[in-house]
Amino acid sequence: MADRRELVVSFGEMLIDFVPTEAGVSLAEAPAFVKAPGGAPANVAIAVSRLGGAAAFVGKLGEDEFGRMLARILRDNGVDDGGVVFDAGARTALAFVTLRADGEREFMFYRNPSADMLLAEEDLNVELIKRAAVFHYGSISLITDPCRTAHLRAMEIAKEAGALLSYDPNLREALWPSPDKARTQIMSIWDQADIVKVSEVELEFLTGINSLEDDVVMRLWRPTMKLLLVTLGDQGCKYYARDFRGAVPSYKVQQVDTTGAGDAFVGALLRKIVQDPSSLQDQKKLEEAIKFANACGAITATKKGAIPSLPTETEVLQLIERA
Repeated sequence: MADRRELVVSFGEMLIDFVPTEAGVSLAEAPAFVKAPGGAPANVAIAVSRLGGAAAFVGKLGEDEFGRMLARILRDNGVDDGGVVFDAGARTALAFVTLRADGEREFMFYRNPSADMLLAEEDLNVELIKRAAVFHYGSISLITDPCRTAHLRAMEIAKEAGALLSYDPNLREALWPSPDKARTQIMSIWDQADIVKVSEVELEFLTGINSLEDDVVMRLWRPTMKLLLVTLGDQGCKYYARDFRGAVPSYKVQQVDTTGAGDAFVGALLRKIVQDPSSLQDQKKLEEAIKFANACGAITATKKGAIPSLPTETEVLQLIERA
């Protein structure tokens, strides 16, 4: 087990994605579906672990076959599941996801309410959260109580214990009552994060401007932040730190399914940051870490499904060497 000062704790949802056996069709036209474990925070934890890091997951699953399966997947991938609790009165969340012909994803969620939404403050494994070097979360856990209150409390515990807070909003508009509500709640915890990662789509959603210019991105910058990242898919990533900024290109690969690529990027970057926190102040080190994270995201996009396609450190280094 890695040093506890390198522990990445992920908080939020873990669910089952049902993916059509045929790509490029709508959900209604899909002939059949294959189940795949998913949920961005869980993907990040597994990404960290697969790269040789220490990771833990905090969340609630249904006391059902799917919930037990997901907990087992965490353990099988070396993730500490000491923060996982089960709810006998609610099901594990399901999401039907299709890759349309244009490569974009379409979602339909079954959460009414699902177990992850019912995580309460008293369910939190406080000792585990206090051990985090980095505490990572998304915005889906902010949608409804009691999970929202638990989320805010977990952030507080982690921050007080000295963890860096890492935030990937991971926008899923279909889950929110309205776009305005999504924007307001996503931004409600914006000022507390040390590291924030947004996609191009999220940048436009949160700023209302379709542009990647620095002055637009800087609308999302806060003086409390150590690092703001904008991922650009196969074009790489733009980064903004306190004393410098820049862009790091990605690696050219044959994309099959982008599911989990952003989570692989985040997991890889957090893994590098806990190994050497000085990379947040050193431009050369930070660019190396982002390069590694870009390679990790690129490899994940070459295979179907998120968790099965998360790479090992050896695979990432091989891609970097070949480039």
